[in-house]
Amino acid sequence: MAITVKTMSDFAAAGTSPEILFWVGCAGSFDQRAQKVTKAFATILDKAGISWAILGKEEACTGDPARRAGNEFLFQMMAYQNIQVLNGYGIKKIVTTCPHCFNTLKNEYPELGGNYEVVHHTQLLQELIDGGKIKLEGGGSFQGKKITYHDSCYLGRANEVYEAPRKVLEALDAELVEMKRCRKNGLCCGAGGGQMFKEEEKGTNRVNFERTDEALATGANYIAAACPFCHTMLTDGVKNKEQENAVQVLDVAELVALQLVGSPTSENK
Repeated sequence: MAITVKTMSDFAAAGTSPEILFWVGCAGSFDQRAQKVTKAFATILDKAGISWAILGKEEACTGDPARRAGNEFLFQMMAYQNIQVLNGYGIKKIVTTCPHCFNTLKNEYPELGGNYEVVHHTQLLQELIDGGKIKLEGGGSFQGKKITYHDSCYLGRANEVYEAPRKVLEALDAELVEMKRCRKNGLCCGAGGGQMFKEEEKGTNRVNFERTDEALATGANYIAAACPFCHTMLTDGVKNKEQENAVQVLDVAELVALQLVGSPTSENK
């Protein structure tokens, strides 16, 4: 299904504005695997009849990795650049599929003059399901399957968003099984705080391998993620255990999209 993607400049040229700005993020824009999550979410927005746009080439990194790595000057430079663009378009509401972007836009941009309503895509998906704009019929792709959900640190502990992703998953015709460490006690995937971009430190076990072991112990057919960094780390963990043919790591948006438009395929691995 072809997706028509409009930019904020397209809307501005027509003298209109969308309901929502979809902040795609660096991973969603450039990482091949995360691009599939972007497409899945865009498909859902279209099916729900939401008017949305992206910034396109005007979107820069939020600066989150720079700040976490200790480069405050670079963070502020990137943030001011983005805020200038966002304020120029009069942006009111932003949705993003990345908890790192979500946290930075929501909690750190206001002190620099960027004040917006920022929601994570799992929160918007819950709204659309509760409002009847997305209908997930029973007996779909996930009937009789087990799904376990991994709490992203920047979505969970940092912003206390625990229920939205779970309510979305519960709307699927599947059994939601929790890992022993979940919600506020969830274990980090190992990529947060800038760790994604640096060499690992010495230890007895990789954090993502330990977290993947906990996910596999649930007996789930699918590991649901809601963060591109978590997705990468858990996928690597599943491959390390040579379980990629038995267990798929999918974003919450992909699970919803698959229920709406078809059955899971190996291309989503």
